Amino acid sequence: MVPSGWMTWEQAEDLVGDLKEQLSHHFKEVMVGLMYPPPSYDAHELWHAMKGVGIDENCLIDILASRTNGEIFQMREAYCLQYSNNLQEDIYSETSGHFRDALMNLVQGTREEGYTDPVTAAQDAMVLWEACQQKTGEHKTMLQMILCNKSYQQLWLVFQEFQNISGQDIVDAINECYDGYFQELLVAIVLCVRDKPGYFAYRLYSAIHDLGFHNKTIIRILIARSEIDLLTIRKRYKERYGKSLFHDIKNFASGHYEKALLSICAGDAGDY
Repeated sequence: MVPSGWMTWEQAEDLVGDLKEQLSHHFKEVMVGLMYPPPSYDAHELWHAMKGVGIDENCLIDILASRTNGEIFQMREAYCLQYSNNLQEDIYSETSGHFRDALMNLVQGTREEGYTDPVTAAQDAMVLWEACQQKTGEHKTMLQMILCNKSYQQLWLVFQEFQNISGQDIVDAINECYDGYFQELLVAIVLCVRDKPGYFAYRLYSAIHDLGFHNKTIIRILIARSEIDLLTIRKRYKERYGKSLFHDIKNFASGHYEKALLSICAGDAGDY
């Protein structure tokens, strides 16, 4: 069911076709992206991440590590409607290894909600510590099962217990013990549990400064978070990096594309 105020997929599809004919380059990507309801936009991004030239693993990570159970359910429905494909099957066929296992776990949308148990948290923290020491396939599976299934509230307790047991922050331990996209996905989950707007502020800063203004990442995050937590992302960005997101966009973008990005950032927030 499409919430009130959103266009249906069929309505968006008609308008998207017109925009694609009339616009070009990154400005077109922004304007087309804004036409999709949020679940349809996530589905659109996941489809192109897997069906384009090569796999955009970071797109898969950004979306699946950060979405709620409800958002994942709507995303799966939109994916099936738009592309007549099953999202889970596409992820399984396009990815591999423990990275695939963790993505498949997340896309089920069955994370526990609102549940906390200090005793279980201590046990799970020990499992995580052992997984960072042993690094066997079985330990990797246990590691991703905890991070992908426990509630955010429970994971807060687990991370605190992990610090007590190991004397090390869980992010530092994961970075030391694992590598590749599996490691990046696990770290993304931890960062989203701790501060989801902070995670996306970090991703935007990296896309702007470390990757030479990676347009796809910047466009995707700004559009996807525009009606959720973009104002808080802006706040985190300025707190952490000393300059506003507006300032950095102006330094790298220009013309209608710059105006479109700044308009999304502004929302109802007042000055830049």
